[in-house]
Amino acid sequence: MIQTVTGFTVGHWTDTVNCTGCTVVLCPPATVASCDVRGSSPGSRELALLAPEKTMQEIDAILLTGGSAFGLAAADGVMKFLEEHNRGYATPWARVPIVPAAVVFDLNLGSSTVRPDAHAGYQACENASTTILCGNVGAGTGATIGKWAGHETWMKGGVGAALSREGDLQVGVIAVVNAVGDVIDGRGEILAGARANDGTFLATRGRFRTLARNRVIPDTNTTLVMIMTNARLTKVEVLRVAQCAHDGMARAIIPVHTSYDGDIAFAAASGLVKASVDLVAEMGAALTVESIRIAVRSAESLHGVRGLM
Repeated sequence: MIQTVTGFTVGHWTDTVNCTGCTVVLCPPATVASCDVRGSSPGSRELALLAPEKTMQEIDAILLTGGSAFGLAAADGVMKFLEEHNRGYATPWARVPIVPAAVVFDLNLGSSTVRPDAHAGYQACENASTTILCGNVGAGTGATIGKWAGHETWMKGGVGAALSREGDLQVGVIAVVNAVGDVIDGRGEILAGARANDGTFLATRGRFRTLARNRVIPDTNTTLVMIMTNARLTKVEVLRVAQCAHDGMARAIIPVHTSYDGDIAFAAASGLVKASVDLVAEMGAALTVESIRIAVRSAESLHGVRGLM
């Protein structure tokens, strides 16, 4: 288990029978956030208000969920939980919780008719704590990787997390890894991905030749990352941090940001510690790499899909 940044809590709702789930990050008051979308096939809710030019400056939670677009319904449960705890944007009539959300496609593993709903989102909030479980949990329950060569050779993805400190500064990352590509280790070798029956990785036989066979499983992939920090950053600076998370994705996943991925990176800052945006961004990128690798190292075999555990 990985500790969260002070003030943030993370909770999962997990259904290993149907291979789906959702993960919520509950943010402290006055948290500033933004996001950057690089994948060509994203599924999301409330992302437009995270753009630096938009009026909204604070968020209450981020939802990462399985179930493809169906799973966005889990955000309703997160909003209900936050409303009950008097969180949200204050209007003269009600507080409106701000809960941006993004999805991964997991309908191809387990059941395609069972997806996270409002109850699942609410339960994830109730499960939130200052430690993060990794592997086949939450939004990573049905995650798979190495799908550039088809479903016969894919491996199990999942949730990963990492935390680092520099003095009073804290930066943490949570990643949901459900990628077309393979995950690469620190030596540049394949850690997990498209794998033949004899245990060898297909990319070692000629990555581009195999990819050219056009056996990618379309519209079924996405890596989601959230960087959280206690740094004091503007909305523009938080966007820069989110952009750098994609640098981390590119260091750990090959290929990344394909036509079939919906890769999205969030960043959120609680504003407690003065810090350089460049330091936060590079820590976030490095921890993104670490989180992606932890996700596959923690993933167990499920429904016939091999994991490293």
